[in-house]
Amino acid sequence: MALSTCLRTVGLAIACLAGASGCSRQAPTEAWPPNTDPVVFADTFGDHVGFQAFMGSKLDAVAIDNAERYQGTASLKVTVPASGSGYSGGALVTSRARSLAGYNALSLYIKADRAASLDVAGLGNDNTGTSRFEASRAAIPVGTEWAQVLIPIPLPARLEVEKGLFFFADSTRSTTGLTVWMDEIRFVYTTVIANPRPALSSSNQTTFAGSNLALTNATRTTFDIAGVSQVVAHMPEYFDYTSTDTSVAAVSRGVIHVRASGTASISAHLGGVAAAGSIGITANEPPPMAAPVPTFGAANVLALFSALYTNVPVDKWSADWDRADVADITIGGHLAKVYTNLSYAGIEFTNHLIDATAMTHLHLDAWTPSGTVLKVKLVDFGPDGVYSGCANCGDDRESEITLNGTSAPALTPGTWANLDVPLSGFTQLTGRAHLAQIVLSGDTRTLFVDHLLFHR
Repeated sequence: MALSTCLRTVGLAIACLAGASGCSRQAPTEAWPPNTDPVVFADTFGDHVGFQAFMGSKLDAVAIDNAERYQGTASLKVTVPASGSGYSGGALVTSRARSLAGYNALSLYIKADRAASLDVAGLGNDNTGTSRFEASRAAIPVGTEWAQVLIPIPLPARLEVEKGLFFFADSTRSTTGLTVWMDEIRFVYTTVIANPRPALSSSNQTTFAGSNLALTNATRTTFDIAGVSQVVAHMPEYFDYTSTDTSVAAVSRGVIHVRASGTASISAHLGGVAAAGSIGITANEPPPMAAPVPTFGAANVLALFSALYTNVPVDKWSADWDRADVADITIGGHLAKVYTNLSYAGIEFTNHLIDATAMTHLHLDAWTPSGTVLKVKLVDFGPDGVYSGCANCGDDRESEITLNGTSAPALTPGTWANLDVPLSGFTQLTGRAHLAQIVLSGDTRTLFVDHLLFHR
């Protein structure tokens, strides 16, 4: 089973299992001494714990089962839908934060109605989209007999005030779905976890002063669990960071803040253990001024990215399948996007399709240091809202235009190009009521973008 949904940016809670003592995120002032209760689920939900389904998941996937249990009187039953019918996933969240600094792992017992693997399970996800200390294991083997699963906490001292106690997500390729039971979900301190080997994914980033580079998916730690190596993927704030030149680049809250032009190298450690890998930063000077300000009336605009308008939701500014790096950058006090290492960049809003039927133009401001060609592709997924797997087949349609120094509008390197493209120019796009993607490419490796919008 392979879950395609990215779980580092899950949506807000949309369901709470009845019977939980509380699902509110509005916590009162925490009492002293701190709450160190280890129980997440044992026959029933722990104190002030409730289940919150992830956006797009099967809402009735979780129930308390009094027939199956590892011990006690009940277990937590998870129903995973058949292939093609979505996924099951959610978080067990407490409305009263706990201190988990005295534990080194989350423990649970698990079984299924057939041998399978659980896509992902972990801790530190409070389902608000603002979690800072998520940690998880992927592809967890599950058999038909009860077995213990341990998920190490990378650095327990970070979890002094935590509401995200446990989360999971799973999709199945089976035509019959899958049933999974979980029991005795609690935090523990165990001596079978040893030898942490933190790692920071090595890379060399060429960027610009004023940009911010998120360390998403760049941090992990391998532990020995009863002598067996297990990888825990986790958010970057478990690490502490060192820069060879903090005037050029420094890390705060899991984000590299590029402050000035120059070079720096970012390294990390987990507690007292140095992490393998480093990130090299080469920062250049950005455009000398911000993009020109558009003057379209707000009532005539559908904006994806512009500080002047209310923006529609965008899932990803650099899709999993593209070849580009993207960062936010401040130019002259205004926020813009900068793409580096660009072959082609996919901007996705597949979960929030755009109906641009009433719009007449696509507008973007683009700045390149040397490129002379920019290609812009629009992709419409059709009424079913699903990509069929090939261009211009089924109800999917896509169309691409090319802008250069002689096109109308024109692209000129070294200056902001105010590109206002008639949608009628996308000749193969027979409809634009279900737009899902914009793809940018060309002969430039660096592209600055601002005020990306549709208007009439």
